[in-house]
This record gives sequence, structure tokens and C-alpha cells, in this order.
Amino acid sequence: MQAQELLVALADGGMVSGAQLAERAGVTRAAIWKQIEALRARGMPVESRGTAGYCLPWPVQLLDDAALRAVLPAGVRSRLGTLELHWEIDSTSSEIQRRQADLPDLSMVLAETQTAGRGRRGRRWLSPPGLNVYLSCLKRFDAGFGALSGLSLAVGVMVMRTLSTLGIEGAGLKWPNDVLSADGKLAGILVELGGEYQGPCAAVIGVGLNVRLTEALHEQAGQPVNDLTTLAGEAPDRNRVAAALVAALAEGLDQFEREGFAAFVDDYARHDLLRGKPLRVQGATSVLEGIGAGVDERGALLLTTDDGVHRIDSADVTVRRA
Repeated sequence: MQAQELLVALADGGMVSGAQLAERAGVTRAAIWKQIEALRARGMPVESRGTAGYCLPWPVQLLDDAALRAVLPAGVRSRLGTLELHWEIDSTSSEIQRRQADLPDLSMVLAETQTAGRGRRGRRWLSPPGLNVYLSCLKRFDAGFGALSGLSLAVGVMVMRTLSTLGIEGAGLKWPNDVLSADGKLAGILVELGGEYQGPCAAVIGVGLNVRLTEALHEQAGQPVNDLTTLAGEAPDRNRVAAALVAALAEGLDQFEREGFAAFVDDYARHDLLRGKPLRVQGATSVLEGIGAGVDERGALLLTTDDGVHRIDSADVTVRRA
């Protein structure tokens, strides 16, 4: 019995004995124990109840290709290049990059778990199975890099549209690419560009969205984090969450290709958590302190200081509330 099969067996939250699992899989109880440990190492909080067996603290809904497609709007299904769901992969963005030359526009890759999920500035993105949504999208553009100013901010707006579709409130956007609630980070966005400066070019857009976090994941994150289950008061349907994100990206990226960041400026302003707040912006060689004044038409952060308004358009800075 592999880790995936074991998680399916435990998904309903009920108690299952090691003997039952071993008999079902035709392996020894020792082999089951090894797979239990493998699931725990991936971040699943499998509980042991002595001779009674194993269980999860709550039911887990696994992503399902058919269920996901069933709740996608027909127009979105027809627009997608491809839609893939993997059990385990190193990184959904890495998978797209390996196959970028062969994948059609608006291809989406999801994974139940990642072994090497990546966040901004090379940080590791924790990716246990059965809990969250890990998705990457390939979007091709005829224009060059200059036309993609503000893309990561626009993707943040697309994530907020996802939450609106799900009826979930209590989140906002932190420049340049974080989705936060009052209690911590809810989603991360990583945009990687390739191609020609004058065009054509392509963006690989990765989104990690926390649906449900364990206590251990809160401790391992290294920063305050939050999840949709906490905001909604109950665990949302993960396939519906994934489908809403796929739809928001497909529709939003087409809009961005037509209209650029200008189509997202007003929405971004509504969700901007830094506007009007005292900020400290630290780069490699300098530190600026001032008041957040929103973003400009290109997506640069505006910072009002004693000597005027500064435009911060490098993502290689750290922005903190002062």
C-alpha cells in the first residue's frame, strides 16, 4: 500500500486498524507503519490509537480530476490548454518549465503534494497532501516583458476573485505577491518569466493556497499563516476551491493580455493592505521609511516619504509595517 492509497483509506476520518490496512493491501503491518510514517513526514497528522489503529483528526477531501472538471464553467474548460492533476511532484512550476515548449497556452498543473514547492526568493513552500491547493499555470504573451508590468499583482486580484466566488472574506493583498488575512499568510504567488524582451514571452505562474493547516505546519512556516477553513468557519470543498482558482486565472489572464494591469488597478486598491500604513522598505543597499500610497499604473509600490513619493518596482526588497 502506497502513501496515496493509505490516505484514501483514512480520508473519511474514521478509525482503521493496522491489521485491516495490511490485509487490504496484502502487506505486513510493518509496511503499513512505514507508509504511515511517510504520510506524517509529508505533513499529514495521522493519529495512532494503540490496537484500535489509525485515523485522521478530521475527514480529508482529496482532489479528483473528474470532480474538478465537473464544477468548472464550460467556457473555461474549452479555453484551457491542458489540465493535469498529479499525486506527487517536485513542483508544479518546475513541471511546466520542463515541458514548456510542448504545452499549449493556459495549461494548468495541480498536485496533491509537492516535494520541492517553491516560494518567492527561493523559499520553500510547505506542500502536504490532502490539505491545500498547489497550482501552476503557463500563459504565453505575444508582447515582451515590458507589457507584463503588474502581472503578479493582477494574479493577487485573481486569487481575491477566487475567494469572492467561494464566499470567503477577511483577506487582502500585500505588495508584491502575498494574500494575507489578519492572522497570517493565506496564499503565495510566484511568477517566473522567460522568452524575448521584445516578445514573445511566457509566464509560469505558481499559486499556493492554504485550505487547511495543521498545528505543525503553523510551527514550520516560520511566519504567521492562516487558511480558508479558519476564515470560512468550516473546511471548504477542495475541488471547488481548485476549480474556482483555475477559472479565475483563466479569465483573469485573458483579461490581462487584452488590457494589462490597468484592468486590475481599482480591484487592487480595494484589497491593498499597505495603503495608508507606515512602511519600511529594505533593499540590498538602502532603507526607506514612509507611508504606503498604493500602486501606480505599472504596479510599482508608491511610498510617500519626507522627500517626496518613491516608486518601488523591484520585487527584491522586503516590505514591513513600520
